[in-house]
Amino acid sequence: MIRLHVPQPLSAGAAIAPTLDQSRYLTQVMRLKAGDDLLVFNGTDGEWRVSVAEVLKKGVILRAEEQVRPQHYGPDLELIVAVVKKARVETIVEKAAELGAKRVRLTITQRTNADRLRLDRLDAIAEEAAEQTGRLDVPTVDDPVKLDALLNDWDPARRLMFCDETGGAPVASAVTEPGPWAILIGPEGGFSAEERERLIALPFTTAVSLGPRILRADTAAIAAMTLWQAAVGDWER
Repeated sequence: MIRLHVPQPLSAGAAIAPTLDQSRYLTQVMRLKAGDDLLVFNGTDGEWRVSVAEVLKKGVILRAEEQVRPQHYGPDLELIVAVVKKARVETIVEKAAELGAKRVRLTITQRTNADRLRLDRLDAIAEEAAEQTGRLDVPTVDDPVKLDALLNDWDPARRLMFCDETGGAPVASAVTEPGPWAILIGPEGGFSAEERERLIALPFTTAVSLGPRILRADTAAIAAMTLWQAAVGDWER
């Protein structure tokens, strides 16, 4: 069944007005008409079955019929990735949403050399991935910040899985506590020696290896999240 993320509160009988793009998708692409059902979620009120109440010249009105799933949140995992080329960042955001990250944080390192990013497009990619994968929330995507600033403001209660291209412990043995966690992926040229030394010295950091091969940022992000999920994530459900 079609799923949409909507911003409005959801309760029995509530009227929901999708965006113009969503309305066009429902009526022009999926050919829905009055009385047809679909699913919606807003990140706080669970998933609801709604029906098409009205088809207007510009948009549609939906009516909430019943809650089909209570609100549930995935693991408390953030993905932090050094900004790389636009297409690769878009892939990372999409896969982060599919693999359960609650937040994607973009960072600028000493060796960052990348395209200008559109946060509205990244938000749309995260939203579409959440709709397609059945999750009941949409991960946030943050504006890029410098790595030093990000570490200066770090909450020490959140463990940081630092994917160290020079070597580290296997994820399965190094990551054993359920969270909260963050995963840090570096730029295509790797972290500088200064950055690596600081990261390893931090008391909340766990340095891990992703294997014997040097991975591109998007591949590393997918591999790291997969290994983390297998070790302490919510894949057992």
